[in-house]
Amino acid sequence: MFDLFAVISPSLFIFACAVTLLGGFVKGAVGFAMPLVMISGMGILIAPDLVVAGIILPILISNGWQVARAGLGKARDAVVEHRRYITLVCVMILISAQFLRVIPADAMFVVLGVPVVVLCAIQLAGWRPRINPAWRRPFEWVAGTLAGMLGGLAGTWGPPTVLYLLALDTPRDRQMSVQGVIYGLGSVMLFLGHMKSGVLNAQTWPLSVALVIPAMAGMWLGFRLGDKFDQDKFRKATLLILIIAGANLIRRGVMG
Repeated sequence: MFDLFAVISPSLFIFACAVTLLGGFVKGAVGFAMPLVMISGMGILIAPDLVVAGIILPILISNGWQVARAGLGKARDAVVEHRRYITLVCVMILISAQFLRVIPADAMFVVLGVPVVVLCAIQLAGWRPRINPAWRRPFEWVAGTLAGMLGGLAGTWGPPTVLYLLALDTPRDRQMSVQGVIYGLGSVMLFLGHMKSGVLNAQTWPLSVALVIPAMAGMWLGFRLGDKFDQDKFRKATLLILIIAGANLIRRGVMG
């Protein structure tokens, strides 16, 4: 018999469900940011390692739903073209996940907060990196390594992947195929990595399982209502709120 409230109080569980519902809605409406919403939101009141444990199954199942809904399309060609990046992301997620439990809590707040602020600020500013074709292979190695490290520690490798594809001027239809493959495979690696690290264990499993329900409900609402408002304005407002929440995580880590 699993006891959900052995690791989290009822009030914090309700808070986590509300944040997850919002994250699912954002993902359903604009196709991204659920891990960022969950990390920056839940991290306000909940311990970092428990936050990461809680997001694992919602990320795995929501990415599976998103990929199935969109269809893999040109996934085979996408995997062949970006095989080095995809391999590095998956390997580094598995490796970096093993270090999560040895990082002090205060440092972990900074580890979670800095990527949220930086990645959201880059997207909000609309910056698009440009890479000379001659530097493509070194760029793939560096970008894949960094994205995988962020994935294992903070559960978010989506924004770095988007920047990587933009830097290569990837056509939008191909970009969607590559993202689907990377999000799907990365989710599996995150699950396996934290099964090995012990972050996802007999005590934290019930929380991660329970948060799947509000995540799916939020995505369903996002799919249904996403076309009824200005997506660009909603996206920018979401990024701004995430920057504020991420800055608060950094503050907690620095000030203790």
